[in-house]
Amino acid sequence: MRPWMRALSVLSLSLAVTTTPAAPVTFNTALPVSSGETVLRVQGIFLKAGNDPGPLERRLGVRILPVVVAWGLDSRWTLFGIAPFIEKRLDLDGPSGRMRRQSTGIGDLRLMARYTVFRRDGVGRTFRIAPLAGIEAPTGRDDARDGLGRLPGVLQAGSGSWDPFVGVVMTSQSLRQEWGASATVRFNHAGPGFEAGDVARLDLSWHRRLARGGQGRGLYFLYAGIEGSTTWQGRNRNGGLSDEDSGGTTLALAPVLQFITRRTVIEGAIELPVAQNLNGQALEQDYVLHLGARFNY
Repeated sequence: MRPWMRALSVLSLSLAVTTTPAAPVTFNTALPVSSGETVLRVQGIFLKAGNDPGPLERRLGVRILPVVVAWGLDSRWTLFGIAPFIEKRLDLDGPSGRMRRQSTGIGDLRLMARYTVFRRDGVGRTFRIAPLAGIEAPTGRDDARDGLGRLPGVLQAGSGSWDPFVGVVMTSQSLRQEWGASATVRFNHAGPGFEAGDVARLDLSWHRRLARGGQGRGLYFLYAGIEGSTTWQGRNRNGGLSDEDSGGTTLALAPVLQFITRRTVIEGAIELPVAQNLNGQALEQDYVLHLGARFNY
């Protein structure tokens, strides 16, 4: 068998057996969802922030459990729905000692469409570019209270506003490795008394296949990689006034590990801040842990 025919056979087997490919863990991908097929992705995202430059010794913990459903409308269009469950907890020093403020509930629903504008398929490889656009609907509660009164906007599960976002993703995949890039902007609007700053984010990723095992329907792959992000967020506004202790720029790197079978991906990544240039006494992140699974139907 000629080399190019062998490569094509391997690719065909890979795509037939592993219909859920390796993909970025911390951002979107341009790889298609086959027409009429559905991908279900469940994740646990755990954020810790405890480096407080101010005097209150704040410690922030956020748990997000998003359920993502992606549906292939045709060979170019993919539709997404993202419904998160959110828990936020802030510990800080108060007038009478250590205190905790927290909220739990369903967050804002995201609806998104992605369209492949460019694709180039070769022997054992593919390259795709896909713009995306969507809206974050105010389905989460934005008026939660505790014994001290209404919680601040940053601790609410919902934003209380309709927030559009746009972006573009690029993905290149071969038999042994994959790289991706993404640029997105979210325009946050004012909710009841609070407006989060707009967010712009640039992501890059590189994954490489480390091992392959099994045969036929039992075929599996092990991938490892690195993902990096630069995130800029504008200052929040409370009651129409700018919060000088919010927003800024964060650069983070995330090692990634993925175990891939015919219809399932088990994956994990931990985002570690490399540099943080935040405004005023904004709370610095310690890490963001991503654990999840994807199922292709």
